[in-house]
Amino acid sequence: MAPVIRKLLIANRGEIAVRVARTCREMGIRVVAVYSEADREALHVRAADEAYFIGSPPARESYLRVDALLDVARRAGADAIHPGYGFLSENAEFARACGDAGVIFVGPAPEAIRVMGNKTLARQTMAAAGVPVVPGDDGGGRGFPDAASALAAAERLGFPVMIKATAGGGGKGMRLCADPARLARDFDAARREAKAAFGDDTVYLEKFIDRPRHVEIQIFGDARGSAVHLGERDCSIQRRHQKVIEETPSPAVDDALRERMGEVAVRAAKAIGYVGAGTIECLLGTEGHFYFLEMNTRLQVEHPVTELVTGLDLVRWQILVAAGGALPLAQEQIARRGAAIECRVYAEDPVKFLPSPGRVAALREPSGPGVRVDTGVEAGSEVTPFYDPLIAKLAVWHESRPLAIARALRALGEYYVGGIKTNLALHRAVLAHPEFAAGRYDTGFLERHRSEIQPAALEGDSLDVAIAAAALDADARRRASSTSSDGMMHAENGKAAALSAWRQASLTPKRR
Repeated sequence: MAPVIRKLLIANRGEIAVRVARTCREMGIRVVAVYSEADREALHVRAADEAYFIGSPPARESYLRVDALLDVARRAGADAIHPGYGFLSENAEFARACGDAGVIFVGPAPEAIRVMGNKTLARQTMAAAGVPVVPGDDGGGRGFPDAASALAAAERLGFPVMIKATAGGGGKGMRLCADPARLARDFDAARREAKAAFGDDTVYLEKFIDRPRHVEIQIFGDARGSAVHLGERDCSIQRRHQKVIEETPSPAVDDALRERMGEVAVRAAKAIGYVGAGTIECLLGTEGHFYFLEMNTRLQVEHPVTELVTGLDLVRWQILVAAGGALPLAQEQIARRGAAIECRVYAEDPVKFLPSPGRVAALREPSGPGVRVDTGVEAGSEVTPFYDPLIAKLAVWHESRPLAIARALRALGEYYVGGIKTNLALHRAVLAHPEFAAGRYDTGFLERHRSEIQPAALEGDSLDVAIAAAALDADARRRASSTSSDGMMHAENGKAAALSAWRQASLTPKRR
């Protein structure tokens, strides 16, 4: 008899913790949150039924503490742990520790995480299953002892090559090298970054595919041996190897190619007995050839676009499958309709791509038909420097790609975040670019069109409003430092005044 999940601990924070909590509430599952010192007042804490303190702001002292998380699960009486993405979501030892503690890990088995988390082992496993992989060299499965051996391998593959960390992802420990004279420097830099990010400095080489698209296939498997795919997502709009905008369906994938890629993705999942949500990431060349890149053994940041075109709740599927249930639908029952686009809203300088921590002085989120905002912040929230600067995801759906782009631009025009810098202007510039509108883009799009889409500095009136909003908010907080109702009234009036000022400026036609 399948276990019943009545209470679930979310081992994460921010927008994904809020997202998981919402599905749990719909399923009648009680939610347990965890928080660091920096997140005491965070939105995800209030989204839960119970919340437990787990440590200092640095992730290694809080969200990466397996002992603290399992202790909370024990004290709270949690039946299951959902890892979200990032942190411990792809940590095989954490998944194993959950099982040893008698807690359901909402994700794949530890062995699947281990195999697919090691990029060289994943390549070997996929190649053995008949999945096409990018030509590469992993140093005989042991990595390269020094730059000289890596240079010899790169010369056999032919330049340019990608130097990539064996463990981890997210663009860390990755370098593109086109010049043999630079390989030693790039090799050492990739190893240092990999060691700092993942505790493992092993790297391997891949032949660089010129102007590729990054296309991934969403897969699901259950413990009964079934697996399905839910179509593709195009994640080619990236900066520094990290995704910024995702969409489905991909403008570069027709029905025949989609069927081929889906069949390969399902074959890959079945080859490792995969259970839960996963993503087969591929590089798609200009000739329509695709190659296995890596597998993410977790829910992806961009899962909302798949949910919008399929009408399915992927977190609900994760929980059902983790509890031993069968996949809710067979492949032929999964239908896709329309087009969806997701914009990752980061607290960062849109020109330098550097984090921009601070307090959200004012916030107005878009709404209306086909608009979804997954967020972990609200007006007054503090965006700290300790974690990823992603603060929200704006996802839109419409019946066709051109209409979805128009809807996304409308929603972006309504979106306002005061007090910190964001990349909203970058999203507007990309979506309005004629090459993006035509679907002619690849992973080098942002760098190639940098001068055309670099957001201009805020215009005078908008800058004045942003400054005024921050000043009003700071003043309101000083006034509200007492517990008097008078102080609280000043705080609310300050926020209202800031928002009113922005509305007046944003709704006034610009005079040229």
